[in-house]
Order: sequence, then structure tokens, then C-alpha cells
Amino acid sequence: MNIDEATNLLWQATQNNESPGAALHKQLTMDDAYRVQLNIVARRQAAGENLAGWKIGLSAASARRAFGLSAPVFAPLFAQRHFSSGNTFNHEAIRKPLIESELCFTIGRRLAGPGVTPAQVLAAVSAVAPAFEVIDMRVNMVEDMPLGVADDVAQWGYVTGAALSPYPTTLDLGAITVEMKRNGDVFARVVGKDVIDNQLESIAWLANHLATYGLALEPGQQIMSGSFTKPTPVSKGDRWESIFSSVGSVSATFA
Repeated sequence: MNIDEATNLLWQATQNNESPGAALHKQLTMDDAYRVQLNIVARRQAAGENLAGWKIGLSAASARRAFGLSAPVFAPLFAQRHFSSGNTFNHEAIRKPLIESELCFTIGRRLAGPGVTPAQVLAAVSAVAPAFEVIDMRVNMVEDMPLGVADDVAQWGYVTGAALSPYPTTLDLGAITVEMKRNGDVFARVVGKDVIDNQLESIAWLANHLATYGLALEPGQQIMSGSFTKPTPVSKGDRWESIFSSVGSVSATFA
């Protein structure tokens, strides 16, 4: 299957709010997947949506091993699906909602690969905020990761709390603890260095990989840098809150 055919099939599924059909299963390489994904980004922008930034997935070595990959994956974020902390979502509007606790970085200075380093990322980041990623698991990525990448690595939307700005350059990302609560009860408590790659290294990877497709990290773009917590199913009526030490808190309700 060629890239244009795959793009058309995935675009049709997206427009119909459907999961990608069987015709796309096991049809794409990883490079194909990114080209399809970026074709869909272009169509969404042409339809009036605004690219807000990018998400990084599989940002822990253990997660990559589970999928047989040696590098993370990326997908777009759109401004129309960016929500403020405290937002109430319609649970039924998301087919298979799951939630993850993440940090959201804002780029203050353009980063264009190849050759971007974590030190350059540190100098370029302007803010960081506590965040949730809301995902909609439309594709079985264990069976077909390229199709999952083409379909935005399950990205549905993201929620951010108050940002720290300017970015505190002495922030020890590995030492950050996250306490995630569901309906007031502690659901998970983790330490960054135990569960996630160094976020500055992940953002450097993203800038360098985007360069493969003629893209860069632009000022104002937001980067969801990977999850501290495992993707967790959301039930109707849930209220979630995550408290990030040294950063702040974020909350969301699903009614």
C-alpha cells in the first residue's frame, strides 16, 4: 500500500470517528507511518486546526523493550484539544479513554536537528507545566505499532496546570515525584528517574527525528515528554489529580 492510499484510508476513519480499518493492518513501516501521520497533520491544518506541538511516547526503556523498539515515538498535539486543569470531559465523547501523568514543556527558542543536544534543549525551554495526556486507544499497538504511530500514538487531548516560567534550569527532573489520585484516593506514586527517560534527552531526540521530515521544534510549541504513569482506563464519574513535586498539580473530571 502506498502512502497516499494509507493517508486516505486513515483520514476517512478519522473523519468518521472510527478506528482504522483492517485494510491498514500490518501495511506500514515505521517511516511510512510517520509520513502518513504528517500527511494527516497537513490535512487537519488545512481544515483549520492549529498544531500546538508534539508528544513523545515510549519514553522509558522498559516500554520500548515491550514493543521491540530502540527509540521513542512521536505524534502531534493540536490546540483544539488542549484543556486547562480542572476541565470536565464528556466521558462518552472518547471511545476508550485512558489517562497518563506527564510534564508539558514549552519551547522558547527554535530547535532544528540534526545534532540537537540536551544542553541546547535546556537553553531553549521556556516553561514546564504539570499535565495529563488523555488517550484513546484506537489501535492495538502491541500488534501493529506503525499503524499506532500513523494514528497519532493514541493522542486524543492534553490538560495542563499552571506553568513554571521561566523554566527553572536547576530543576532535577529525575527527582520529581508524582502522586496520582483517583477520586481522592492515591492511585500511584512514582519517582521520575525510576520510570521515565530524562526529558531533555527525549526532547533532543524529538528535534533530531523531526529533522528527518524537514521539521523543527518552533517557539511556542508544547512538548508532552512522556508518561510517569502507565496508561490507565478512565471510568465515567472519575476525578483525577496528579501532584508533581517542585512543579505543581493538574486535575480533570470525566462526567
